[in-house]
Amino acid sequence: MPSLPIEQARLRKILDSRGNLTVEAELVSGKVRATASAPSGASTGETEVVAFSKSGIDEAFDFFNRRVKNYILGFNALDQRGFDSLLHEIDGTENFSNMGGNVSTALSICAAKLASSYLGIPLYRYVGGTAYGRPPSPLGNVIGGGKHTRNGTTIQEFLVSAQGGSTLESMITNAMVHRRVGEKLSQELPGCSVGLGDEKAWTASITDEKAMEILRESVDEVSKERGVRILTGTDLAASEFFDGKHYVYRDRKLSRDEQIDFAVSLAREYGFYYIEDPMDERDFEGFAEITKKVGGSALVVGDDLYTTNPRRIAEGIEKKATNGVLIKVNQIGTLSDTVESVKLATRAGMLNTISHRSGETTDDFIAHLGVAFSSRFIKSGTIGGERLAKLNELIRIEEELSTD
Repeated sequence: MPSLPIEQARLRKILDSRGNLTVEAELVSGKVRATASAPSGASTGETEVVAFSKSGIDEAFDFFNRRVKNYILGFNALDQRGFDSLLHEIDGTENFSNMGGNVSTALSICAAKLASSYLGIPLYRYVGGTAYGRPPSPLGNVIGGGKHTRNGTTIQEFLVSAQGGSTLESMITNAMVHRRVGEKLSQELPGCSVGLGDEKAWTASITDEKAMEILRESVDEVSKERGVRILTGTDLAASEFFDGKHYVYRDRKLSRDEQIDFAVSLAREYGFYYIEDPMDERDFEGFAEITKKVGGSALVVGDDLYTTNPRRIAEGIEKKATNGVLIKVNQIGTLSDTVESVKLATRAGMLNTISHRSGETTDDFIAHLGVAFSSRFIKSGTIGGERLAKLNELIRIEEELSTD
């Protein structure tokens, strides 16, 4: 194996899109330099790695300077699996509670960027090898609630994905739906407080049913105007409003069986193609019932259910819990672990969706991973600079692929 020894390594504090501190890593080898930053989530699964230790970001920096830096200096950045294994070894815990999952994520992605830059190939080619695919379809949040807002719907996200002939056409169409939803909220709900949430989705003090009505009207109008098919979806983030017995919505409480029926109705009656986290993250069997009932008419996706963890995904495969999986590198902490999760899910016939987090940076690495992993969707909002950084990079990648 050729060698690309890491000669310099540093971390710096930067702000994410919510104004919270996160971390950016920088690695240097000779004349090659790379940076990578890690996002943070508001709605997090119980089994994902911790972003930072309980002592916070300062302790993570101290741990890096005391324990990590000297170990990775001189390490061959072309050995991605070895580098990621070293991060696990240095941390010494299952969930990166010493180093912090955001530190390990930034370092792991940075090593891959350093290697791809040295080799003179895009990150998607470096990660995907010869198996990379076409750009995934943009999937964006247009009405938000849950932990992403202060005064929104119970359901966390109402999503759209235009199936345009190009990434740009899909992005424009998604943004038009976002704009139309905002107009309808202002026109149809005078006096109602309308704002923007963490992912720049509209938020309003309305029921989930009203949100679905406005979403459907907006999608139908924009689809007809542009002549583009638009898929709809939702991330319920159901664990966030499950009290141990009931799913507690703004205007009602549902039992487990009623929640299953409601999730199925989202596909059958509302026409949603994408249904993420419809049940509590511990209820593999409930997910399986929904997946069985909707069949191939919808993509039932596990996020909090799986947290990009190969062991959790293996359990989901065994129980036939879902036909889709959400992929977030900082849920598992390294690129190598993420690749293992994607390969496991793909072999089982699951479609994967590469995803941003609610607290984002302008790093565009998920655009490259979406191509490397042949993702069905890239979940990255519809507007907002930190969201569009990923989608605009996807436009560039698409141009490059069209010349191959």
